[in-house]
Amino acid sequence: MKVAIIGCTHAGTFATQQILAEHPTWQVTVYERNDNLSFLSCGIALWIGNQVSKPDKMFYSNPDELTKLGANMRMQHDVLNIDAQAKTLTVQNLVSNTISDETFDKLVITTGSAPIVPPLPGIDGPRVKLCKNWTHAKTLKESAPDINSAIVIGAGYIGAELAEAYAITDKRVTLIDALPHVLAKNFDKNISERIEQDYQDHGVELALNEKVTSFVDDGQQVTVTTDKGTYTADIAILCIGFRPNTSLLKNQLDMLPNGAIITDDYMQTSIPDVYAAGDSATVHYNPTQKNDYIPLATNAVRQGILVGRNISHPTEKYLGTQASSAVELFGKTYAGSGLTMAGAAAHNIKVASISIEQDYRPDFMPTTIPVLVNLTWDPTSRRVLGGSLMSKYDVAQSANVLSMAIQAQFTIDQLSMVDMFFQPNYNQPLNYINAVAMAAVTQANTNK
Repeated sequence: MKVAIIGCTHAGTFATQQILAEHPTWQVTVYERNDNLSFLSCGIALWIGNQVSKPDKMFYSNPDELTKLGANMRMQHDVLNIDAQAKTLTVQNLVSNTISDETFDKLVITTGSAPIVPPLPGIDGPRVKLCKNWTHAKTLKESAPDINSAIVIGAGYIGAELAEAYAITDKRVTLIDALPHVLAKNFDKNISERIEQDYQDHGVELALNEKVTSFVDDGQQVTVTTDKGTYTADIAILCIGFRPNTSLLKNQLDMLPNGAIITDDYMQTSIPDVYAAGDSATVHYNPTQKNDYIPLATNAVRQGILVGRNISHPTEKYLGTQASSAVELFGKTYAGSGLTMAGAAAHNIKVASISIEQDYRPDFMPTTIPVLVNLTWDPTSRRVLGGSLMSKYDVAQSANVLSMAIQAQFTIDQLSMVDMFFQPNYNQPLNYINAVAMAAVTQANTNK
């Protein structure tokens, strides 16, 4: 059996490992246009902020490791054309520039995503940078000692972390976003406003609810113009999002309008023997029970594994995702899973919500720290649909509790009574997850 895998970051790496674990005699060929694989781009901001011990540890695998497993690694090979029905590929060796035609029995599309770069004047200037892959990471790290200021465009996770990294290393930072709040797609207003205060307390200029219209490079600095003002710095970094890198399969496979490849529960596309995973593919978003595009490494890893388990025949269904995530900014943890109020509105889903704030452990302890918790649920079925938390205390793992509750379709009533231990070093007699669910139950019963 000849398997062709196109792209080898997270989904491609794990698909390769799992296919060879399940089928060690199969001929698995990996085509990767870069000279590296498995780069954890979530570490870029940490590296910029001098919080990474060794940059080579941001890779968890390499071509030699996959070769030892039995993979035929074609690094620095770019796939120029795919005919999914005829099962053929056209591939260019980027070192020798030779072009060859290849065949396959099964195809795995793990081509990932690419940064969104809108066609704005001056956006291709030398002082406008990207933040996605190892090449981008090295460029940003190498330039960091030589700059005094930076404009970060996009206040999602990557932009938010990058702005913090520059701020804590004494750069003058401007953070621009078209939405009215930082991390507006991840957290509700009551949490975003606290994040924004921390940025301002650390000298970061916030330019929110502003759309970038152009870039002008004067040879020494770059000026970013928005619909409301102008901002000048030594560099500007685009962090406005990603799009599926699937143009080679356009009009061949079923896709969302943005190009994300639609798969079934077993990661198979609309064409037999063609599979997709990771940032090139859709996910099943459990809070809405619909296909969605949510490019996260966690989704890519699980989908890659499932390709390996299902590539011979349908074996294990995809459980879907809650898009659980967490980030640390200026010493505080922000974590969440599922729908926020704004997310529910964007999906045209009616939800109820509540927010509480309580100390994570009893006041008789020498110290304690408040935790802010939000919870959203379906007011009809009372099913939990989302939640988020923020605190100086590490509440990150609580997002996983919320994730399991959403995936298991818990009601607020069930979540309020889930058995959680009590020990004064760690929590209250009523854990803050139980507490917010109990508050939700009281509100829901009052509103009947």
